[in-house]
Amino acid sequence: MINYPAIDPVAISLGPLQVHWYGLMYVVGFVAAWWLGCKRASRIGLSKDDIGDLLFYCAIGVVAGGRLGYALFYGLGQWSADPLWIFRVWDGGMSFHGGLLGVLLAALIFARRKKLAFFTLTDFIAPLVPIGLGAGRIGNFINHELPGRVTTLPWGMPFPGMGPEPRHPSALYEAVLEGVVLFVILWWVSSKPTARGLVSGLFLVGYGVFRFMVEFVRMPDAHIGYLAFGWFTMGMLLTLPMIAGGLLLIAWSRSQPVDVKVAN
Repeated sequence: MINYPAIDPVAISLGPLQVHWYGLMYVVGFVAAWWLGCKRASRIGLSKDDIGDLLFYCAIGVVAGGRLGYALFYGLGQWSADPLWIFRVWDGGMSFHGGLLGVLLAALIFARRKKLAFFTLTDFIAPLVPIGLGAGRIGNFINHELPGRVTTLPWGMPFPGMGPEPRHPSALYEAVLEGVVLFVILWWVSSKPTARGLVSGLFLVGYGVFRFMVEFVRMPDAHIGYLAFGWFTMGMLLTLPMIAGGLLLIAWSRSQPVDVKVAN
């Protein structure tokens, strides 16, 4: 058993101003996406300034979509009781699936503005996302969010506020799988010319499978519980359309052209 690290969720306090680790993880994700995007911008005819604009669009999409998605999928009761709660993003509570929809809408607007094929742009964006996902899960861990189920494995940790039983550090599992592993897969595949839509499909399938797997050791939200069978969660339900859509997109990509790309 490992002790849960005692990390203050507030990274910096300057009088009434508090900077939370959770918020800093978003900064890490966006900076990493900007840097990686600049390395490959010329592949689809974008400049570094364009990457900054793209990240601005996506930042609005991920924050607005992520928060609204969490409110609708997981926190409708809390939002109804406290309407201003939805604006307190630093308290945690972001839905990946809502953020994904927000980013897709932002990408659609940006693609039309730049006269790019939508899936050419999403193939470009997909490998930039996992670092931010991994950083966000570390933010969840520091915020004492996403507790795992009780385990006898040697790396189990007593979760703050949930008794002495060691639990799976499910947020760290997601940080590794959705962050590191997914990034390596997508960056490697996209380093070569690929059929349009393939990388986007791999992102959906990869995230969906990893998230579905971790849901088996992650506690469901207390106010929702299991939806069926004593193990099926809301996270699993929201992930299934991603996996199905990703598989369809991979199949569709076989009939699509290979986008012309330059070397890294």
